[in-house]
Amino acid sequence: MYTRILVPIDGSEHAKQALSVACKLLDSKASTLYLLHVPETLTYTTTLVWGIGAVNAEATLAEREKAGEQLLQQAAMSAREQGVQQIEEILTQGDPVKVILDTAKSFDIDTIVMGSRGLSDLGSVVIGSVSHKVSHLAQCSVVTVSTSP
Repeated sequence: MYTRILVPIDGSEHAKQALSVACKLLDSKASTLYLLHVPETLTYTTTLVWGIGAVNAEATLAEREKAGEQLLQQAAMSAREQGVQQIEEILTQGDPVKVILDTAKSFDIDTIVMGSRGLSDLGSVVIGSVSHKVSHLAQCSVVTVSTSP
């Protein structure tokens, strides 16, 4: 069991599944779940999980941050329903890979649990996925979660 797990949340079904796995991996007594969202500019309109709705490709940073705050709140509520008691929500900007790695280091994270694919996955075919980069560069364990087709 782990006591400090970081779950990057982007609103994708893969991230939702990663959260579920992370909740099962936590030592429920003395543990903290860190939920991280990095608002990204998307090249297409997408619908987010947890009933948040759609984010337009032309959304402003403020609109993306507001959607991110709602995602974090919904993810925290879902984690509480799964028995997690201590949750930290983090919303910050930057390169997702760097932010995830820096956050893991700053909070002395035991493991990162993340979806194998996220909302920005279309561009990652060429440049490499966030989860792939994080798994190769992290100084802690990384669990990648994929959903069944």
